[in-house]
Amino acid sequence: MEIATVLATYLPSATLAYCEQLWRQYDFDLHISRPRQSRLGDFMVRPKERPRITVNANLNSYSFLITYIHEVAHCAVYRQYSGRMYRKKVAPHGPEWKTLFSALLQPILHEQILPADILRPLQQYALNPKASTGSDPALLLALKQYDTAGENNKMPLMHLSEGAVFVFQKREFIRGALRRTRVLCTEKASQRRYTIPAHALVEQSELCPE
Repeated sequence: MEIATVLATYLPSATLAYCEQLWRQYDFDLHISRPRQSRLGDFMVRPKERPRITVNANLNSYSFLITYIHEVAHCAVYRQYSGRMYRKKVAPHGPEWKTLFSALLQPILHEQILPADILRPLQQYALNPKASTGSDPALLLALKQYDTAGENNKMPLMHLSEGAVFVFQKREFIRGALRRTRVLCTEKASQRRYTIPAHALVEQSELCPE
């Protein structure tokens, strides 16, 4: 399938030309992934292979756009700091990535492209991008409003208070402390502890922790 057709399926129409330009400029394979709870997208490089970017298929068009550019920024860093320097001296979400990601966001930060409720928090986020949009509550909440109706009864895990009971992947957990981009949680049935991405959408249970 042509890249333009793939992008048109998932992106806001006003961003298509720019996102196709990024694909041509940084020369990577784009794959649309099945929904993953642990990540929205990723960037991968293997020896003697073209760089590969994946983005989850279930994201709304604005979340897809930001995730796509996030991963393109990784590819841009790789192209700029290729070889051993990239592998050993460039942190995944270090200053090199932050600078390039912020720069790549600039062409879409306009009212003609993004709705105002996403534009404002995204402009603020672009000043100092984090490893995950889930670490920015204002941006996460703005993006969530554009999710499909089937997700409207869910909320990001990070928005629950500590001790709250919630359902994730058909299992009940008790929310614990936030650890950077993940939350330490206890499964009620087994009492085992797990770390779950802070941006994961969960359904709050009406039950109280025992």
